[in-house]
This record gives sequence, C-alpha cells and structure tokens, in this order.
Amino acid sequence: MNEAVNQFFLPIVTFLDQVLFWDPFAALGLQLPVKIPFIILWLIAGATFFTIYLRFINLRGFKHAIDLVLGKYDKASHTGEISHFQALATATASTVGLGNIAGVAVAITMGGPGATFWLIIAGFLGMTTKLVECTLGVKYRRLNPDGSVSGGPMYYLRDGLALKGWAKTGKVLAFLFAVFASIGAFGIGNMFQSNQMIAQTIITFPSLEGKEVWLGLIVALLTGIVIVGGIKGIARVNDKLFPMMAGIYIVSALIVIGINYTRIDDAFIAILEGAFSPSGIKGGIVGVMIIGFRRAAFSNEAGIGSAAIAHSSVKTETPVTEGFVALLEPFIDTVVVCTITALVIITSGLYLNPDQLAGTQLTSAAFATVSPWFPYVLLPTILLFAYTTIISWSYYGVKSFDFLVGDFVERKWKKRILATRVYQLIYLFFTVMGAVLHLNAVVDFSDMLILAMAVPNIIGLYILVPEVRQALKVYIKK
Repeated sequence: MNEAVNQFFLPIVTFLDQVLFWDPFAALGLQLPVKIPFIILWLIAGATFFTIYLRFINLRGFKHAIDLVLGKYDKASHTGEISHFQALATATASTVGLGNIAGVAVAITMGGPGATFWLIIAGFLGMTTKLVECTLGVKYRRLNPDGSVSGGPMYYLRDGLALKGWAKTGKVLAFLFAVFASIGAFGIGNMFQSNQMIAQTIITFPSLEGKEVWLGLIVALLTGIVIVGGIKGIARVNDKLFPMMAGIYIVSALIVIGINYTRIDDAFIAILEGAFSPSGIKGGIVGVMIIGFRRAAFSNEAGIGSAAIAHSSVKTETPVTEGFVALLEPFIDTVVVCTITALVIITSGLYLNPDQLAGTQLTSAAFATVSPWFPYVLLPTILLFAYTTIISWSYYGVKSFDFLVGDFVERKWKKRILATRVYQLIYLFFTVMGAVLHLNAVVDFSDMLILAMAVPNIIGLYILVPEVRQALKVYIKK
C-alpha cells in the first residue's frame, strides 16, 4: 500500500518541486555555486521589503507586543473568541515543533555553524511579515452566526483585493490558498507529526514496536477531544501546553550549554565565521545563507499565512494590536528556540557530525554528551511539540475547508458545520494513518502545498501592506 500511494503522488511532488524550487538565476544563465530556490527568494524578498517599508517595526514594536500579550490592554467587551496570549500560544505551538529540533540539525549539517546566523536573520525579518498578515487577518475577519470568527489570508485576499478593484484576482488567490492549506494540513501538520511521535516513542520504548495502530488511535483520540471544541478548545490546551513544553526544552538545552560553557565563545565565533566565510560549505556565503533561510521558512512559517487564521479569532477591536503580538512568534520560534538548539549541537562538538546522524538523532546525541539518560528528556518535548502542531493545524485546515464550502452553502450554517465535522473526522483518520504508514511522497506533497501557500499570500500582502502602514500611524499616534 505504501508503494502504491507513493507512486501516485510522486509525479505531483516532482512537478511542485520543479515549480517552487526552480532556480531563477540558473534560468538566466548565471552559474552560481549553489541553487537558490524561487520560493525561498520569494519569502526573503517579501520579509525584507515589509521590514524596510514599515521602518523596522519588528524592533520598534517589540516592547508593546509584550505588553499586549501580558493582557495590559485586554477588555472583555472586545469582539473575538480568545485572548492575545492564547492566539500567540496557538500560532506559535503550530510552528515550534520538530523543525526546531530536527530542522536546525539539518541546517548545521548542510551549512555548518554559519547557517545559524542566517536562520536568526530570517527570523528577525519574518517578524514583520507576521505583523502584516495577522493585522490583515483581523481586519478582514468575519463573525459567524454562532458567534465564532473566521479569518485568515483567504478572507483578506478575497475581500481586501476586491476593495482595490481586483475582485477576480482576489477570489482566485483566496481559492488557491484555501485549497493548499486544507489539503496540506493533512501531511506536514498531521501525518508527519503523528509519525514522528510514534517513531520516537518506539525508539525510546522498543517493547511498543508493532503497536503503532493503537498508539495512533490514542493520538487521534486525544486530538479529537480538543479540536471538537474549535479554536476555544485548542487555545485552552495550547496556552497550558506551550509554556510547559517550551520551558522543558529550553531549560534542558541550557543545562547542556551550561555544562559546555567553556565552548560558548568558540561556538559564536564559529557561527560568525561560518556565516561570512567565502569558502564555506555548500557554496560559501550564499549557500550557507540560503540553507539558513530555508530552514527558518519551514520553522516559523512567516509568509505562509497560516498564523493569520489563528490570530483572526483574537478579542480585539484594533487589528494592528494582533499584528504586534504576532511579531513575537518568529522571535520565539527562530531567534530563541532554534538558536538554543544550534548552541547545544555546536558546544557539544557534534556539529561536524562524524557519525552521519540525521535530524533528531544528532540533537539527541548532543544531549547525550551530558548524560546517557538525558535524551529521554527530549521525548516528552517531542511528543508535546508534535501534538500541539497537530491540533493547531487542524484548525487551519478546518477554516480553509470551511471557506471553500462557504460559497456553496452560504446561508445554511448548519450544513457548513456538518461539512467541517466531516473534515475533522478525515483529519483524525490521517492521524492514525500517519502513525502506521511511511508515505514519504504524501508528506512531501503536503509540504509543497504549505510552501505554495506563500505565493498567493505574499502577493496579497504586497498589495495590502499600505493599509497596515496607515493603521500603524494612526495607532502609534494614539
């Protein structure tokens, strides 16, 4: 069965890979030492433009963002379903995951310690992208008949562009985004996470081998209990689990770094030298830069548009406030968590990867340099990271699917709710399948779709970002 499904999806994956990862410089006849994928350039260009256009609001607004998260400006009378902190926890929980453990290891393995520097720069620039997309997400959200809220790129692409006189273009971009998100959620946000949860559990407890189906059913059950409550249920779980899982991982990592404190100076020197070394791995400065930016894109999802779906449900009357809150996500995900992971690997001396370890294995081996039992600390962290990603992406998929069926049953709210329940059941089915099957092509397919979300999303952001700048001017004056 694995082989048959893989063969079905393989041609589609190959096509998407050619579209999203084609090298525009090579197409122009410029032979650079490393391939520069279109989709990574697309994300870098957008993040850089928004940061400059909004005059580095990611730095200027950082303190205010923290004040908002702490609830200094919360009011019970505000329209919405969840608090600023719950929105931040839900959106960040969907990005802080296995990419922060395995993805950083991959970046360092491919690009050396220098990739860490560019990963941090990507996180810094991505803060502004998150501000733009989440501000627009709240501005163009809709209040549903049952009091719930729907928002995200599909709404600001359709309604925002319509106000600019680009109604047809907006509808097409919104439709593409919703299709990419509703299908893509099954793979990287669900099956991959479920698969890695079960795999890591079996590695730690070999006696559970052969019981993947039962373990998958337990994960699906735990997921179903939460997602049936919608964003309120998901937020209630995430605002408890996210601080706990982040705390466990950060404290554990800091212990490893602390024990290897004599190598911290050397680690930072290796990061800076590797970032700007013309003879660096994989094509020098450009190669290391692209590796860092690519892993950051997979990690913090800035520009993908997914976080705007969660942030749209926040309780606020001023959209730009949620933009401020959202800029903290790439900082937490990439600047803090990914950097700590990188320092664990580099200070342990395993960044050269002599045993050719992959992903979580390399990070686990770095933890083991402190004590043979220390990798066991990683297990609950990995399980929590993956679980919160699954429940968060279920909401992204549901809202995207609801947008697609909305035009067909616009006035029949009960039928729309029924349709989303069917989607949730299918989502839970794939949770179990992810634990049992090794469908590499399916996961690659969904991974491509999630990256493809950035294409229509950033087109819309370029068109609508003047609205965000004007909103910031008005808000800052107040």
